Amino acid sequence: MSTSLNLLDDQRFALMKFRRTVADILQPHHDDHFLLRWLRARSWNITAAEKMLRNSMQWRKQWEVDKIEEWDEPELIKNYLPHGLSGFDKENAPVVVIPFAGFDIYGTLHVVTRRDIIKSLIKYLEYYLRICNEQVRKHGPLAGKVTVIYDMEGFNLKQYLWRPAGEVVISAIQMYEANYPEILKMCYIINAPKMFSFAFSVAKRFLNEYTLSKIQIFKADPMKWKPAILKLVPADQIPAHFGGTLKDPDGNPKLVTKICQGGKIPKEMYVDKTENDKSTDYTTVTIRKGDKLELCLTTSEEGSLLSWDFRTEDYDIKFGILKEDTSGMKTEIVPITKIAAHKLNEIGIVTCDKPATYSVVFDNTYSLIRSKKIHYSIRVLPPSEELKEQMP
Repeated sequence: MSTSLNLLDDQRFALMKFRRTVADILQPHHDDHFLLRWLRARSWNITAAEKMLRNSMQWRKQWEVDKIEEWDEPELIKNYLPHGLSGFDKENAPVVVIPFAGFDIYGTLHVVTRRDIIKSLIKYLEYYLRICNEQVRKHGPLAGKVTVIYDMEGFNLKQYLWRPAGEVVISAIQMYEANYPEILKMCYIINAPKMFSFAFSVAKRFLNEYTLSKIQIFKADPMKWKPAILKLVPADQIPAHFGGTLKDPDGNPKLVTKICQGGKIPKEMYVDKTENDKSTDYTTVTIRKGDKLELCLTTSEEGSLLSWDFRTEDYDIKFGILKEDTSGMKTEIVPITKIAAHKLNEIGIVTCDKPATYSVVFDNTYSLIRSKKIHYSIRVLPPSEELKEQMP
């Protein structure tokens, strides 16, 4: 056992006992620092840490993680998954930049499978961990965790209200928390728009206390997030777009030669990869020819979100949303138009500026010969206030 671990006596004893307990599954590269990650993740409870580690080792076998370098991820993932190694922080730990708004998860899921996305994330996590391990050998244990900059500029909540997209994000978080404990040094979430607070209020339910303690969230105010980042990361190790000095040879401040920016997936690349989107959580109805369906929802809180996600079988449908004020007057807030929802799910979101009654309309009155079968999920989501104090 290393004498440089700076452990209390009871912690040192726990580490020794933990190593003996899991000796049958350890590999030569599993040093004390590796074991401490699992102990700390379970508050030094040896039994809980053992269960977590054994489950993770089994998971690694199932996903063939130790051979994942040999797996060639889909070309679309290589070209459109936004991330990249920017440089190293002041303690020589890797700095990863993720222009998150560039992730077109809706388009991605129409080209590749959910498993492809998760497996690609595993491959990149393993890649960054290898860099961490290399830095530890060169510079010591302080270089063994990852610093991440999530740029939320341009973030659109809309696509994450599509159920398959939300499920992928939650699955990725759960996979990370269960198998990569204590590897995050600091996470800066910058340029967070107002709607991000709702998305984060959902995601944080799946994050443990350690991960949450490493997250700093900033609104679109460079005067606040730039000094925070530069306190930990030298200017010559991050793109000029984030307050550093790095630029591409052509002067691009986003450093696109090192950091994939993602982007919109061309629709001509879409294939039928949404077979898992047959969720029983959708309501299924048939709207008879010449008829329409009107769903009335009342919002009681200003700032609530009204979201929709629907598809039709075989044919298009007219769709729109009306708002009724206290005088009984109705206005279109989403114009009633014909939607080709038999080709792609139609998803969207509107913010309810004040309490009112909203009518979601599926209109088939224009069709005199065809009834339309639709699968829909309409939700009113409460406003999220819990991040206000966390966002400088």
